[in-house]
Amino acid sequence: MRSKQKILVVGAGPVGALAALYAASRGDEVAVYELRDDLRDPSTTPLNFTKSINLALSERGINSMRHAECEGLLDAVLEESIPMHGRMIHGRSQDGKLYQEPQLYDAQGRYIRAVDRAMLNKRLLDYLEQMPNVTLHFNHKLTGADFKENIAWFEQRSVPKTDHAQNPTDNAPTKTDKGRPEEITVEFDFMIGADGAHSAARFHMMKFARLAYQQEYIDTLWCEFHINPRSSDSSFAISPDHLHIWPGGSFMFIAIPSVDRSFTCTLFAPESYFTALAPLSPEDFVSSFSKNYPGVCPELISPQDLRQQFTENPNLPLLSIKCTPYHYKSSVVILGDAAHAMVPFYGQGMNAGLEDVRVLFDFLDAHDVYNDSPKLATSRSQRREGALNAYTAQRTPDAAAINDLALRNYQEMSAGVKSPLYRMRKWLEESVSLYLPSLGWSTQYSRVSFENQRYSEVEKAVARQGKVIVTVLGLGTVGLAGLTAFGLLRRSGVSPLRALLDTLQS
Repeated sequence: MRSKQKILVVGAGPVGALAALYAASRGDEVAVYELRDDLRDPSTTPLNFTKSINLALSERGINSMRHAECEGLLDAVLEESIPMHGRMIHGRSQDGKLYQEPQLYDAQGRYIRAVDRAMLNKRLLDYLEQMPNVTLHFNHKLTGADFKENIAWFEQRSVPKTDHAQNPTDNAPTKTDKGRPEEITVEFDFMIGADGAHSAARFHMMKFARLAYQQEYIDTLWCEFHINPRSSDSSFAISPDHLHIWPGGSFMFIAIPSVDRSFTCTLFAPESYFTALAPLSPEDFVSSFSKNYPGVCPELISPQDLRQQFTENPNLPLLSIKCTPYHYKSSVVILGDAAHAMVPFYGQGMNAGLEDVRVLFDFLDAHDVYNDSPKLATSRSQRREGALNAYTAQRTPDAAAINDLALRNYQEMSAGVKSPLYRMRKWLEESVSLYLPSLGWSTQYSRVSFENQRYSEVEKAVARQGKVIVTVLGLGTVGLAGLTAFGLLRRSGVSPLRALLDTLQS
């Protein structure tokens, strides 16, 4: 009989919940600790204050749930998702007419899916709750950890924590008779920290590991808006088959469909842009929106609702985090945003976090962490440390690559989608992919969103393709110029060969 490990998962979001499922399916005793109240409770306020967060689910996340060995989980999630086949670019032509231009994501018809974060989290937690070797502990704050003795301390909170990390409120914890917060001590064999960008697990791990850490707030804030279904028939107000973009150069407005036929929208812009919008009169505010995001107001959001949503919904920062290593010896590993928070412009934050789980357990399996054979020469702890070393070595460059790609993709979404050069390269790469599949060509977006190729390898492959395209275009330009010159020389009566020899000799 396989001996059980006691796995401590900090964070009950999608990444932490999936990690708990992977561990539990391998027979481990799993305890999940979450700072907030039960995330399935609609009254539990997310840490970023937004009521509904729509996420883009793509192949990496789907593949990771596929390997969770939870029958029916993936089907249940996909049933409550909406396929998005491409982008819909919105604008106003020079004659003043509104236009919509669809851009397919993939020449082979593959698509991403819009999913509600709360729904996804609920499905994962429901599956966890059914497992006899899993316990869920909400309203518990990680206050300390000793990763040499494998002991953690949690503060039990009597009041659910509902604040954002940037604007903390004073939620009083449960007090002991002596007035100190009530703490519990938990022993473990292995801790998985999946508690987000402001990770407590990472904070305490840094006291033991020599962790290189880089954090950057980019000069872009985001604010959530909402498009209701049509009042006449409760249908989608715009196409549900697309991610809608109103590109503006240094700013943009996007809309993602929801299963209730509404759209969750986000305005991304520099802080100065929000500052300039805030004091505008209602008329000037609507006029500014109509100019920069044609067709949004009053066509999709009434002027009153637009102003109210802008005023009531917070302007939140975008954070990028890189660090390494992701583990300390055999005791702890951090996953998801705790290890590599990224800006949302590639829709890969959650997908990369879910992929972390699959890759981690692939390494644990490959290093025989779940093999109890007495013939093995090393202890389980030693094998786990070897697996974590390999995980950090592979995942660090991959996470850094998608982090950088996400930052660069903002320019593509906010401006590049309208560029003729962008469209030409996309057409070339998709044409080669369709008609010469043996070459293995694919667009960067397709490699990231529809394949499981390592992110760092995606960067290298796309760079190689770029060099080939530049070379081909360069040769084409030279060839066209040569043919033009040849024709001109022939018409002038000068021998093209004599002209070439004269040039070489000069």
